[in-house]
Amino acid sequence: MPDLTTHGDDEAAVNALRSAVMRLSRRLKHQRVDESLSPTEMSVLGTLARCGTATPGELARKEHVQPPSMTRIVALLESKGLVKLEPHPEDRRQKVVTQTERAEAMLEESRRKRNAFLASLVEGLDEEEWAKLRAAAPVLEKLAHL
Repeated sequence: MPDLTTHGDDEAAVNALRSAVMRLSRRLKHQRVDESLSPTEMSVLGTLARCGTATPGELARKEHVQPPSMTRIVALLESKGLVKLEPHPEDRRQKVVTQTERAEAMLEESRRKRNAFLASLVEGLDEEEWAKLRAAAPVLEKLAHL
């Protein structure tokens, strides 16, 4: 593993990467289909889409929020018809959260919109830059899940 604290070039690269990822992330967050949902609510729906049904406690851990906050988020999403609460199959004291078909359709439309936005940005790259970006995508994905 590289020691990024002792090499000025590495520190500069890490700083540039952080800055670029944050700016691009903010721009992508503005490409929303439903403006009434907060970024946190969209993130919870995305987690349910990736991971499937989960308890509110599991969602809180995955989203790095406190359980009472997740309870409020789930209640808001349920009131908007985007998730449903059902009895836990093994522990009747708990509930599990499942996204609805409406949420699935909204997430798919959101992905389409964000992909189109990124595709429009990529059109401004030359072939060499696009090839580098394609090669970097798996590495960025790995970083996102470490």
